[in-house]
Amino acid sequence: MNHWLGRTLQKHQYFSLFLVTLALSLGLPAGAQQVGSKAKLVPATDGKETAPATPESKPESDVKPGPELKPDYVVGEGDALHIDVWQEPEVSQNVVVRPDGKVSLPLVNEIKVSGMTPLEIQGLVAEKLRVFVNQPKVTVTVIEVHSRKAFITGEVAHPGEYPLNTQVTVLQLIAQAGGFTPFAKTENIMILRVSDGKEQRLKFKYKEVLRGKNTDQNIALQPGDTVVVP
Repeated sequence: MNHWLGRTLQKHQYFSLFLVTLALSLGLPAGAQQVGSKAKLVPATDGKETAPATPESKPESDVKPGPELKPDYVVGEGDALHIDVWQEPEVSQNVVVRPDGKVSLPLVNEIKVSGMTPLEIQGLVAEKLRVFVNQPKVTVTVIEVHSRKAFITGEVAHPGEYPLNTQVTVLQLIAQAGGFTPFAKTENIMILRVSDGKEQRLKFKYKEVLRGKNTDQNIALQPGDTVVVP
C-alpha cells in the first residue's frame, strides 16, 4: 500500500514539473518582449515586419538664407522679403516689393517699404500690428535682391543687367560681362547715371585706368547706372 502511494505521488510530481516547464517555455517570449525594447514594428507592404519606425523629422524651413547685406541696405522694388511675426504664422509672409514700392500683409493690408532699411520696415510693421497683436515681435530679412542692378551694353561679350549686392566698380562690371569684343573702342566708354532727375555722362578711359592714371574714373556703380562700350 505504501509502495503504491509512493509511486502515485512520484508520478504527480513528474507531471507537475512537466506543466511548470511547459508554462515557462511558453511564457518566456512574452516576458522577454516586455523587458526588451518597446519600439513597435511597422507592417511592411509585403506583410512582413520591418525595423522600428523613426520619429518623423520636422519639415525644413522654406525661408532661404538671404544675401549678406549691410545693415543700412535700402529695400527697393523687386526685392523679396521674409517678414516674420513671432508666434503669428498667419501673418508671417514671403513678399515681393511691387513696382509701387508696397507689399501686402494680412491685417495691415498694404504698406510702403521701398526706400526703407529692413530695421525700419520691422518698426513700421510692428506699429501697424499693435492694433491686432499684443507686443508684436517682427523680423524682416531680405532673401533676394532685385532692385540693385547696373547695366552694360555695347561691345562686351555678355551685355545685360548685373546685380549690385556688393560694391562693383566699372572695371569689375566689364570683367563680369566677359570683357570687350575685338571691336570695342575702350577709350570712349561712358557711364550714364540719373541723379536728381538729371542724366550725367561720366567718362571712362580703360587704358589710362589700367596704367594707373585717372583711377578716379573707376567709380563704384550705383543702382540704375548703365555702362556704354561703343
